Amino acid sequence: MIDGRLDDGEWALCAGFVIETGTKRGRPPRDHRRVMDGVLWIARTGSAWRDLPPHYGNWSTVYRQFLRWSDAGQWRLLREAAKAAGSAELETALAAVCALPGRRKAR
Repeated sequence: MIDGRLDDGEWALCAGFVIETGTKRGRPPRDHRRVMDGVLWIARTGSAWRDLPPHYGNWSTVYRQFLRWSDAGQWRLLREAAKAAGSAELETALAAVCALPGRRKAR
């Protein structure tokens, strides 16, 4: 990782796990790498989604994509792939992503 962003080798591993999920509204993200970098930034800093720097894209778009990939189990699969590939730094970063709170349970 370079400055907390995926390097080309890490992105090559991650790109295979990017899935297009059906959007219920709005446009899908244009740059999945930027979205993934944004999610990693949130996990690394512990910041609120609304505080996501704009160069990662609109915070709500990044958050919605995080939820879609979480619901599909992609973060867990990606973490397992990073571990199998011996990418300890990426695996650690993805462990933090897996620990992020997802959808709130209905009361």
